[in-house]
Amino acid sequence: MTAQQYLVAQPLIETERVDLRPLRRSDMGLIEMHASDERVARMTTSIPHPLPPGVTEAFVTRAMAAERDEDVWAMDGTRLDGPELMGLISLERMDRNQSEVGYWVAPAFWNTGLASDAVRALVEANPMDHDTMFASVFQDNPASAKVLTNCGFDYIGDAESYSVARGSQVPTWTYLRKLR
Repeated sequence: MTAQQYLVAQPLIETERVDLRPLRRSDMGLIEMHASDERVARMTTSIPHPLPPGVTEAFVTRAMAAERDEDVWAMDGTRLDGPELMGLISLERMDRNQSEVGYWVAPAFWNTGLASDAVRALVEANPMDHDTMFASVFQDNPASAKVLTNCGFDYIGDAESYSVARGSQVPTWTYLRKLR
């Protein structure tokens, strides 16, 4: 186990609209349904399209493992009679007391402020007690860029990341949020 793979209990993070809760095996069906949507996959680096069998199960298994580099939360609206899974948000441990935020929201909940609420709650909770959070978004996804700036992230530059769904390098914008 590397220094970055320590197990930290994932807290439940409540917002006015959703709970951010650790994944559970019963989430696999909804994750697979939403992640199979090409509009979702194309805006991520790691979700393939079409989604091959077994990918979702492997992802949930990694997210629930004791030794992991990334904590993943479901955006769960059931406390307020909403859907059980509206998207995912994650923090990946990096060196120098930093983490990288990643998220996707099911298309039915786009442009509702859900992503901003989730990112803001994760930043405020800072469950890994890190000094800095990073995030990057594809340049053809200005809505995701707006989420980050709404949550206090500052633009720090352009880069490229490989998108599995697109099968190519895609220009990105990178953002940083200092927490201390």
